[in-house]
Amino acid sequence: MDPTRHSDALRAAQMYYLQDLTMDAIARELRTSRSTVSRLLSSARDSGLVQIQIRNPLDTGPELEGMIRRRFGVDVHVVPVLETLNEAETLDRVAMQAARTIGPLVDSNAIIGVAWGSTLSAVSRHLTRKITHDSVVVQLNGAGNMHTTGITYASDIMRRFGSAYGARVEQFPVPAFFDHAATKTAMWNERSVQRILELQAKMSIAIFGVGSVDADYPSHVYAGGYLDEADLNILANSDVVGDVATVFFRGDGSSDGIVLNERSTGPALAELRQVRRRICVVSGVSKINGLRGALAANLATDLILDEATARRLVDFEGLATVSG
Repeated sequence: MDPTRHSDALRAAQMYYLQDLTMDAIARELRTSRSTVSRLLSSARDSGLVQIQIRNPLDTGPELEGMIRRRFGVDVHVVPVLETLNEAETLDRVAMQAARTIGPLVDSNAIIGVAWGSTLSAVSRHLTRKITHDSVVVQLNGAGNMHTTGITYASDIMRRFGSAYGARVEQFPVPAFFDHAATKTAMWNERSVQRILELQAKMSIAIFGVGSVDADYPSHVYAGGYLDEADLNILANSDVVGDVATVFFRGDGSSDGIVLNERSTGPALAELRQVRRRICVVSGVSKINGLRGALAANLATDLILDEATARRLVDFEGLATVSG
């Protein structure tokens, strides 16, 4: 939005939502048409100038948020979603809320780490534009495999984040997994790779989903040809429940001894925990085991998830029974 339209949208929103003026009255005051006022109000909502909240006395979301916050020490946003929706539709609703939550957290001079995957792809399509300066979006893990470079898939996600925040985009043009740990060690000594790793080490925000072996809506790392049968057997024998940025962990949050992590190009979990703001977006109850593992590993400072998954998490942890 250009500065003049931004100013008009703000004035229209203040008159409509704070002063209870009609659109006709606003049009007269701004000396414009009613249809223009309608478009200004839509722009105010789309750009985040206006955020509408509905307080439902029967809504159990705040109660769920409080229990999860106390148990795991994370800021929580529970997205109310009808149980009749399928996983793809639920993901879209969660992604929309995640995009609205992320926007206010992004400031100028930020280094934003973004993992690729089905969840972040959905989030990227709902981002609203926010003007920042000297910000960088850096890819957290490589995306190539035996069948594709992964550049197109990952770059679309990074490009949308970069466009939304006016940020420079730094891709990570390496495979998701190297065939040999020694190859990764050698590559990590290359200056071109070290430049990306140094950016990742300075991240102020990391944004990621949770990959899960058992998800009904398959995580891209499990459905996109990144793992062969031998790799999947290794994960099963290591009791792996999920991953963040292609780094795997168990249900108790541990990751030691998982050999695939030695070949993964995602940041080690200990390194990820050093990032000040870590935003985890999860959709679908079939990801519950991966989510519990990620929380046990203390990977998130902020959690955005659908109501059904929040309820399942509360039930699993034995925190309380929520009515409604």
